[in-house]
Amino acid sequence: MAGISHYQLPLPHFDVAPRLLIVVSPYYREIADGLIAGARAVAEDAGAVLDIIEVPGALEIPTAIGLAARSGRFDGFVALGCVIRGETTHYDTVCNDSSRGLTLLGLEGIAIGNGILTVENEAQAEVRADPVGQNKGGGAAAAALHLVALSRKYAPTRADRSPKADDRDPIRLAGRLEGPSGA
Repeated sequence: MAGISHYQLPLPHFDVAPRLLIVVSPYYREIADGLIAGARAVAEDAGAVLDIIEVPGALEIPTAIGLAARSGRFDGFVALGCVIRGETTHYDTVCNDSSRGLTLLGLEGIAIGNGILTVENEAQAEVRADPVGQNKGGGAAAAALHLVALSRKYAPTRADRSPKADDRDPIRLAGRLEGPSGA
């Protein structure tokens, strides 16, 4: 019996090119380079504009994304890195905490594609990072692009953002509302 096939959603179309930031930990440089190549190819296919920054490790990726998201310069983010199981429980901490950090940012409305590989060995990492193989970097970029499309679809409209006349509170600079209006 053949294995179950994987379905990939077609990339979304954008009227205005999305700006993505790839945040990568190059701890395993060859793996990171493969992930970046895959992410770059998918992002370019969708017409996205890319920036890339590097951070020391997978634990720093969510923090870097959180800091960059505050700037408002990016529509979405692609988290790339690799954690290979070692002899200690540090693997579990890095995998769980980096994933949890990205999930919490996502729940705040930040569009993030998670391409942090969590593998048992280098061979597994190489297969997943190969841009013409499993292309997990490309998959993370595609996920970010789909979330950007959703965030644009569900963005508040101008009518949603403008308060109704009855909802407006007067601005109080100091003191009471009554009295002279000049200083």
